[in-house]
Amino acid sequence: MTNLKYTDYDIVFQEIPDEVTLAINLSNCPNKCKGCHSPQLWEDIGQPLTEEVLTMLLNKYGKVVTCICFMGGDANPSEIYHLAEYLHQLDISVDSIKVGWYSGKPKLPEDFNTQPFQYIKLGPYTESLGGLKSRRTNQRLYKVTNKELNDITYRFWK
Repeated sequence: MTNLKYTDYDIVFQEIPDEVTLAINLSNCPNKCKGCHSPQLWEDIGQPLTEEVLTMLLNKYGKVVTCICFMGGDANPSEIYHLAEYLHQLDISVDSIKVGWYSGKPKLPEDFNTQPFQYIKLGPYTESLGGLKSRRTNQRLYKVTNKELNDITYRFWK
């Protein structure tokens, strides 16, 4: 049984460059960044995000999206890893559907295995620095290649 809860999801085009992303918003965020655009996600609300829910979402949107991104989940990174690994085991990731994680933490948890991910965003939202579209941002989006994090944040800058 999962400790992660999702409040909603949407198909988005700006979270991961060159991807049509199913962004799943997770609640119970411990970061509580000042100026957060989704402060409702600080609360422990929503429905459990389980393997069955992910399967249902894939059945519904798998032909439309190219990426699934967990938006949050910092309260339980091991469960984020578990669900990413579940998607990886379904043989849907890497070539057809990629897996991403937006974390508000400044770095990954110690010994966190990035293998089932293709994208990872790190960094708390700092109002004075802006989000990923700001050249001054402290946040970084990485493309994961062979477990190595390659910074692609510049892709958001115009």
